[in-house]
Amino acid sequence: MLRRIRVTLASVFFILITLLFLDFTGVLHHYLGWMAKIQFLPAVLALNFAVIAILAVLTVLFGRIYCSVICPLGVLQDVFGWMGKKAKKNRYTYSKANHWLRYTVLAVFAAALIFGIASLVALLAPYSAYGRIANNLFSPIYLWGNNVLAWFAERYDSYTFYHKDVLIKSAATFAVAAVTFVVLLVLAWRNGRTYCNNICPVGTVLGALSRISVFKVAIDKNKCVNCNLCVKNCKASCIDIKNHRIDYSRCVVCGDCISKCKKDAISYTVKRTPEVSPEKSGQNISEGGLQRRRFIATASVVAAGAAVAKAQDKLTDGGLEPIVPKQVLKRQTEIVPPGAMGLANLTSRCTGCQLCVSECPNNVLRPSSDLMTLMQPRSSYERGFCRPECTRCSEVCPTGAIKKITQAEKSSIQIGHAVWDAGLCLPMADGVHCGNCSRHCPTGAITMVDVDPDEENGPQFPVVDENICIGCGACEYVCPARPISAIYVEGHQQHKLI
Repeated sequence: MLRRIRVTLASVFFILITLLFLDFTGVLHHYLGWMAKIQFLPAVLALNFAVIAILAVLTVLFGRIYCSVICPLGVLQDVFGWMGKKAKKNRYTYSKANHWLRYTVLAVFAAALIFGIASLVALLAPYSAYGRIANNLFSPIYLWGNNVLAWFAERYDSYTFYHKDVLIKSAATFAVAAVTFVVLLVLAWRNGRTYCNNICPVGTVLGALSRISVFKVAIDKNKCVNCNLCVKNCKASCIDIKNHRIDYSRCVVCGDCISKCKKDAISYTVKRTPEVSPEKSGQNISEGGLQRRRFIATASVVAAGAAVAKAQDKLTDGGLEPIVPKQVLKRQTEIVPPGAMGLANLTSRCTGCQLCVSECPNNVLRPSSDLMTLMQPRSSYERGFCRPECTRCSEVCPTGAIKKITQAEKSSIQIGHAVWDAGLCLPMADGVHCGNCSRHCPTGAITMVDVDPDEENGPQFPVVDENICIGCGACEYVCPARPISAIYVEGHQQHKLI
C-alpha cells in the first residue's frame, strides 16, 4: 500500500511539473505554477517561509518523501532505476554513507550561494537540473509533436494547434542538460539513488531532518530471516541487514523493501530506535489503518503547501507576430528581464531552472553562456522583443530572482536604453526612408530627424531619448538592417524607474 501511494503521487507530480516546463501557451502555469514554488531550494531563495516550514514538517513526520514524491529529479532517477530493474533484478547492496562527500558538497553549495557563484549553484540544484533536462531535451520532442498536429490541423482548416519554432537557445545549456541526463541515467541504472545520497545538497539537508522523523521504515528482527531481499531492492543502499539497522538520512521511503519482504518483517510505523519492534513497544497499529491515516496526513500537508504557494497567476496575450531571426549581439552590459531589478539580484537568486526561458512567449529570454552566470536568463532581441503587456517571466519565477510585477509597473521599468549606429542605418547609408524603430517604439522614446533639414520629405534618422526608453528591444527587433541592427539595446546593471 505504501509503495502504491508513493508511486501514484510521484507520477502525478512528475507528469504535471514536466508539462509545466513543456507548455508554451502559459495556460498550465495558471493552474500548476504552485508546483515550482513548493520545490525546496526555490522556496529557500524566495524566502517563502511557509513552504519551507511545511516541507520541514513533512520530512520530520514522514521522512524524505519530498525526494521520492515532489522532487522531479528524484522521480526521474526512480524511472531510470526501474528500467535498470527490468534488466537485472535484486541488484543493489548495502553501502556506508559517504558523510564527508555529502557535507563537503553541501558546504561548497552554501559557499557558492553566499559568494554568488551562480553557475555552481545551477549545476547542483536538483529542481533546476531537471528543468534544464525538460526544457532542452524533452521540449523539442514535445514541440515537434505539436507541429505535426498543427500540420494536420491546417489541412482541415483548424487552428486548434499552431506551429512553434524548435530552437536550441544555448548550446552550453543544452550540453549541460545532456551530460546531466546521461550521468543520472548511468548512476540510477546501476546504483539507484547515488546522486541523491552523495551529491544533492537538498537531499543532505532533508536527510538530516529525516533522522528524527516520526514515521520510519523499521525491521522486526524477530521476523527477519536475513534473506537480503530488502537490501537487494533498496535503491538508497541504506539497509544494514546484519545489524537490522536503516540509515534514515538516506531512506527516501519508497516502500520497495516493504513490498519485497515475504515475512512481513519490515513496516512503516512510529519508530524511535532501530532495535524496538512494534510488538515489543506495545504498538499494535494495524497496517491498513496506519496506511490510511498516513495517506490522509500526507495529502493534507501537500494540499496545504499548494494553497499557500499558489500565486494569483494570469493568462497573457498569445497573439504573437512572426519571428524573424537576427544575429545575436555581444552587448557591453547584458539585459535581464524586468522584475529582476538588476544583474546583482538575478545572479544571487537564480538557479538556472529555465522555467522563465521556456515560458517566454516572445522568444526573448536565452540562457547565459558566461561561465559565472551560466544558464541564467538573458534578454536577446533577434527573434522578438519584450512586450510591455507581458509579465509571464515574473509570474513563473519560483525563487524571487524575477519578482512579480504588473503590466503598469513593467511599463515604467528601464532595463536598458537604445543605442543608434549611424554606419548601419539605412537612411544614412543608402539614403532611403525607414522609421521602423520610431513607429514601433511603445514609449515614444525615438524621434525621427531630417538628415538634411533643407530637403523636403528627405530621409530621416532616429534620435533616442534615454530618459523614457525602457529597453524593450522593439526598435532592435524591427530594424531592417542585417545581420546586425542599426539600433540596439544596452542593458543596465541596476534597473531604473521612469
